[in-house]
Amino acid sequence: MFGKLFKKKENQEIELYAPVDGEVIPLEEVPDPVFSEKMMGDGIAIKPSGGNIVSPVDGEIVQAFPTKHAVGIKAGNGAEILIHIGLETVSLDGEGFTMHVKEGDKVKKGDALVDVDLAVVGEKAASTVTPVLITNMNDMEALQKPEIQQVSASEDVVITVK
Repeated sequence: MFGKLFKKKENQEIELYAPVDGEVIPLEEVPDPVFSEKMMGDGIAIKPSGGNIVSPVDGEIVQAFPTKHAVGIKAGNGAEILIHIGLETVSLDGEGFTMHVKEGDKVKKGDALVDVDLAVVGEKAASTVTPVLITNMNDMEALQKPEIQQVSASEDVVITVK
């Protein structure tokens, strides 16, 4: 009964840093309605210029897809982050991806998550565009996206969520 009353609120603000070098594009411009219509959550997308995907926050890996095309991270404030590498990449069944984490791993901002061979993904998938989403927006208070065009992994803030 008193658990909710005394439970520490997880509403602090966190900053998500770019998980990969590249060009930021609005989620609405991603050529896949699952992302552009925000069916899975709100966020941004990055056209990667490099193939090293790193953790955008300190947190815990809650999903490491067997097809290696996506990673889910739970941040300290409860935000659930999905990094989906490329579009229609699940069909590659791991080809072109090297996963460096597993479910349950604790990660720090900048830790290696996945290496991607952009040539393979660019040739065999619909796109290399990488959405970065907050999948539990109903649990969050606010989301801000700074106006930024080019980002460097672990250096530039791409989303602030509270």
